[in-house]
Parts: sequence; C-alpha cells; structure tokens
Amino acid sequence: MAWRNIQVEQQREDFITACLEDKSTVSDLCREFGISRKTGYKWLSRFECQGIEGLKDRSRARHTQLLKTTEELTQKVLQIKHRYPKWGPKKIVAVLEQDQPFESWPSATTIGKLLDEHGLTIPRKYRRRFPAKSNPLSHSQQPNDVWCIDFKGWFKTKDNIKCDPLTLTDAYSRFILYCSKLGMNTADHVWKILDEAFYKYGLPTRIRHDNGPPFATSGAGRLSRLSVNLIKAGVIPEWIDPGKPYQNGRHERMHLTLQKEAIFPLTLKEQQMKFMEFQRYFNLERPHEALGQKTPASVYQPSERIWAGRFISPEYSEGYQAKRVRATGSISWHGVDIFVGKTLENEYVGLRENTEGNWDMYFGPVLLGVVNHEYRLIQPRRQIRKKSKYKQKIF
Repeated sequence: MAWRNIQVEQQREDFITACLEDKSTVSDLCREFGISRKTGYKWLSRFECQGIEGLKDRSRARHTQLLKTTEELTQKVLQIKHRYPKWGPKKIVAVLEQDQPFESWPSATTIGKLLDEHGLTIPRKYRRRFPAKSNPLSHSQQPNDVWCIDFKGWFKTKDNIKCDPLTLTDAYSRFILYCSKLGMNTADHVWKILDEAFYKYGLPTRIRHDNGPPFATSGAGRLSRLSVNLIKAGVIPEWIDPGKPYQNGRHERMHLTLQKEAIFPLTLKEQQMKFMEFQRYFNLERPHEALGQKTPASVYQPSERIWAGRFISPEYSEGYQAKRVRATGSISWHGVDIFVGKTLENEYVGLRENTEGNWDMYFGPVLLGVVNHEYRLIQPRRQIRKKSKYKQKIF
C-alpha cells in the first residue's frame, strides 16, 4: 500500500508498529506499504532517536539565509522610497548602484518584494501594447536630432488662475529644456522661449509638435508664423497627425510624470517654483529606464549648431523656380495669381516640375502643395481626426 495524502503521520506510525511486532522483515513491510527501503529505515532511525515526535513533518526552510536583506539595506531602500514615493524598484536599485558601485545590491525583484511587505507599492494598470509607428516622423538617434514641444494642458491653481505650462524636451535624452507657464500662449511668446533655448543649447535638426496654435494653421503646409521662423532659423518643423498625441509619445510620457509629481493645489507663484524644481529633479536625479537608468542630464549634450540670431530665407537648388509671395498672399505663375497664404508674405517659395507635369511647391523643406494644369494649388490631403481607439503608438 502507498502513502496516502491524508493522515501521512498515521501511516508512518502504522509502519513503525508493524516493524516492532517483528511479524515480517523490513523489506517485506516496505513493499507492503509501497515505500523504498531507504525511506523505511529513515523513519525507523528517527523513531529510535525522537520517538513519535520524530515521525512528524519538518520545515524545509533553510536554517540560514546567506542573501537575507539586512536591516541597514532595508532602511536605505525605505529612505529612497519615502524621498521619491513615485519611484519603483528599478530606479531605487539604479540609485544604490550609482552611490556605491562596488557593493553587491539585491535585484529589483527583491527590492519590489521589500516594498510590498511595507505596503509601499501601487499596482500598475496594464494596457495593451502596440507596434511603434516610424513613418513619416523621423527617428532620434542622438541628442538634438528631435526636440519636442507642447502645452501640458491647463488646470487651475489654488488662487484660481488658469495655468497651461509650455514644455520643451530633447527626444533622445528626455532632457527637459524648458518647463514653465508663459504670459500668453502666442507665437511671439513661444518664439521667445525657443530663441533663448537656441542660444543656450544650440539648434536641433527638427522640432516636433501638434497641430494646434501657435504651432500650425489650416493653411498651406500647416505653416504658422512660428514654423516659418523655425525654417528660417535652420530647424525643420514636424507635425504629428491630428488627434494622435501618442506620435509624440516620449514628450507625453514626461507630461504624465509632471502631472503626478509636480502639479499640486498651489498658488501660481508656488507652482512656477515647483516647475523649476521638477525640471532639475527630472534632469539630474531621476533615472530613466529607457536610458539604462541614467539621468537625462548625463546623456544630453548641447548641439554643435550655434544659433547666431539671424533668419535666413530658404535657398532652392537647380531645377526650382523661386517666386516671391506678395502682400496679398499670392504668387504670379504663368500670368495667373495663385493664393498661397499671407503667412508667407514676402517669402520665396520654390516650384519644381514633377513626373506628371504638375509643379510641386515648397517653402524650404516643407511641401505646400501641387500646382495643377488649371493653375490651382492643391494641398496634400490631411488625415481627419477620428473618434476611434488608437491602433499604433510611437515612443
């Protein structure tokens, strides 16, 4: 007969009782009870040494734990967690390794269990992930390839003032270049911030933004006065598709951290100071998982393209015909007035014949539209905002 899953200790006592009666050999009794001779002699030995108590189950836990978390380490972890309550175990391990790189620190899993034991974790709401979208937006391979700019979204401060901070980041390093509320959300005020950033950090290759004012209009090429200034400064503006903020996902992810860790019921003056504190914390203290738990400031480097403060109109290569946009917002083409937009007043656009015999019109690198055989400017078809779930994401 084999051991049963219930009353196992009783089965052991029956086996010992049968052995003590000497009616059969130990080998025969082991076959009868369905156990090996090694198991039979083990329980006989324990009975001789400890009696009935020796037949009970013993704990399988280690007598000593070589890698047990010490009280000193526990206190270090809890101190970091209390200082940065929004941080998870990966960031805590990264900070410990940076402070004392020659120490042997436990894994993020062990730190996570330690935080669980002290009730310091908040379960994450997992969402379905989708493949990233790469076109037509450019990839950021190094600092200053792409800067991202946007307004966070307004909220009211404790003194009942509408606050809509402007944020500017480097897409590659996640370095925050600017984070504060403007006096007014106009092209002139935004350009002043960009001008200061260009002087301080140099020129990026591209700046990515959404389709709202003052970054875009409904005119040719989506150009606004701000984007015209960018092109004349030597920076290529990039527009995400309407209604798809996830195409600027790195910047939006920073906004989520900003919302959780820097926006509180404060007065406007206090909130402005909190933005400055958050920018320093995010750049210099907070490890970023996408950067291998490095801080953005340790990865970012200023651009080698120096901003001299001069606007230079685009020049067009051979094969283009340059035409000046008049004060009325139109150009003269083969004796016909073609309306382009007053945004480009006194600027030069370039026209190049395509394979279909029409003419592509550009302002610098931006396609404004196609002049057809009827001398009408046909703008590229834009994607219309749809009320549907997002099918792709870009990070």
